[in-house]
Amino acid sequence: MSEPASLPDALPRRGGPQVIPRPQAWRLGPGAPWGRPDGRRPDRISVADVRSALIRRGEPPLAPVDDLPLVALPGSARPPAAVLCLLFDWEGQCRLVLTRRSSRMRSHSHQVSFPGGRLEPGEELSWAALREAQEEVGIDPAGVEIIGRLSSLSTVLNPSPITPFVGVVGERPRLHPNPAEVERAFDVALVELLDPEVYREELWTFPDGSERSMAFFELMGDTVWGATARMLVELIDLIVDHTAF
Repeated sequence: MSEPASLPDALPRRGGPQVIPRPQAWRLGPGAPWGRPDGRRPDRISVADVRSALIRRGEPPLAPVDDLPLVALPGSARPPAAVLCLLFDWEGQCRLVLTRRSSRMRSHSHQVSFPGGRLEPGEELSWAALREAQEEVGIDPAGVEIIGRLSSLSTVLNPSPITPFVGVVGERPRLHPNPAEVERAFDVALVELLDPEVYREELWTFPDGSERSMAFFELMGDTVWGATARMLVELIDLIVDHTAF
C-alpha cells in the first residue's frame, strides 16, 4: 500500500510564529461559554450589533491615568497607552483590524496586537489610539468614529494602563503597514473568533502557586494571546451578553 501524500507546507494553518512563554505547570482550561459545544454563538455579527452592545453595557470605569507622568522614565514607570479596535462591515460580517509587530521592535516582537502605543505629553487617550493607527497602518483619523471603549488593563511587563477604544470606519480600509513597526496588517471576522477551533483557554501556574487564565486565538498564520486576547474576550463577551441574536 502506498504512503498517503503529505500536505504541502504552504497550506494555511492555524497558529503562527509567536513564542508562547508557558510555565512548566499549565493545563487546558474550560474555555469561554461561547466557545463550548453548547455555547451561544451567532453566525453573523454586524457593526450595528457591536454599537448596540456598547450602548447597553455603558462605559467601563476609566483607569486613573491623569496623575501618571506622560514622559518616559527608567524602569517600570511608563506612560499609559491606548489602542484602537477598528471595526468595519464587509460582506455582511463585522471585521476588525489586527497587526503583527515587527521583529525590529525592542519588545513584543512578532506579537499580534491592535494598532496603538503610548501617550505623548498633553495627549488624550483616544487621540493617542488614532495617531498610532495612522502611524502604524495608515488609517486616517478623520474617517474613524469612536463608538466606545473597553476596560483598561495592564501587563506584567508594563503596569501602566492600556485603554482600548472601539472605532468604526464606513468601508474596508486599505492598510499600509509601517515596516519599522508592523510586519503584517490584516483583518478577521468577529464570528471567526467564536469558533471553538480558534479559541482556547490555558491555566498557567506561576512559581508563587497562583494560577492565571490565559486566552488564545489561533488564526490562520498567527496566534493572538496576552493583552490583545484579553481585550478580544471582553469584546466577544460584551457582544454575546448584550445582543439578541
